[in-house]
Amino acid sequence: MTATPRCAMRSTPSVAFVRDSRAPTQTPSLQSTPLDWVDEASDESFPASDAPAWPASASLRTDPALELLMERSRAPAYPLSPFLTVLYGGEFGLPPRSLVANFVASVDGVVALGPEYPESGSAISGRNPGDRFVMGLLRAGADAVLIGAGTLRATPGHTWTAEAIYPAAAAEFRDLRRRLGRTDQPRLVVVTARGDIDVDHHGLRDGALILTTDSGAERLRGRVGPHVVLRSLGGDAQIRMQAVVDAVHSEGHEVVLTEGGPTLIGQLLAADLLDELFLTVSPTVFGRSPAAPREGLVEGVAFGPSKEVRLDLRSVRRQDAYLFLRYACTSRSLP
Repeated sequence: MTATPRCAMRSTPSVAFVRDSRAPTQTPSLQSTPLDWVDEASDESFPASDAPAWPASASLRTDPALELLMERSRAPAYPLSPFLTVLYGGEFGLPPRSLVANFVASVDGVVALGPEYPESGSAISGRNPGDRFVMGLLRAGADAVLIGAGTLRATPGHTWTAEAIYPAAAAEFRDLRRRLGRTDQPRLVVVTARGDIDVDHHGLRDGALILTTDSGAERLRGRVGPHVVLRSLGGDAQIRMQAVVDAVHSEGHEVVLTEGGPTLIGQLLAADLLDELFLTVSPTVFGRSPAAPREGLVEGVAFGPSKEVRLDLRSVRRQDAYLFLRYACTSRSLP
């Protein structure tokens, strides 16, 4: 079960902010940006000079911060350290009991380059530090990270932790999880209908949860490590996304981040289960051809004319030519 939070979260008022493009830009730093520190347990404010001595590295101090262009988020604000607040360009929080997705896409909408490029995300993002930081911040705030079997197969050796993707803020991420009452690391949840996964994958070593079918469970039984929980959701061919989300919640995980592929995202949207989407738009164009069809944000399902999925823009941030968009997801049936 999730531990009782040790901090009280504040509601963020609806606010909009647009930077004057004619004004000179400057990378924020703790030295140049006066930030109040708030003890969330008592809601008492202190000057930035009295804040705890948050560990930092040279990389953390020199990576450019995200520039806030617009904000309409209604999520409660997490107790970020001054460093995390500066790097993100303001407050950050996720709604309680929510499912959020994180993707990076090229300007022409490509999110995966194909099986010959197992590290598509890094290729599309160009390993942009802002994208990696946002990914780390989302992982730091989540109880669990949900992925599909294809994502697990495509990323051998990867671990879905905040410090693995942005080690410069490892100490701040750990402190944030402690303040939120989270476990040391988000739990990895893998969805696989057939059980076709590498049971020796490094990401499965720390108590992962595998959700599968009866046939998938039979294939994996006796092969997974002692700390891995194998759970069948019934059936032999498909897994209902509602059953997946219910199973994750039953394990005590309220805030769930999905880094699954386009097929998993499509299934979650089709079932009206996705609450928010964090999308990094990389200033790249990869194109498509019959020989290289390349996947977009959603695959395996088409919406309309009977169903419409709409995205409500909640915030826009920028780092150089990269855009960081946050959407709330809504859907409706069309006549």
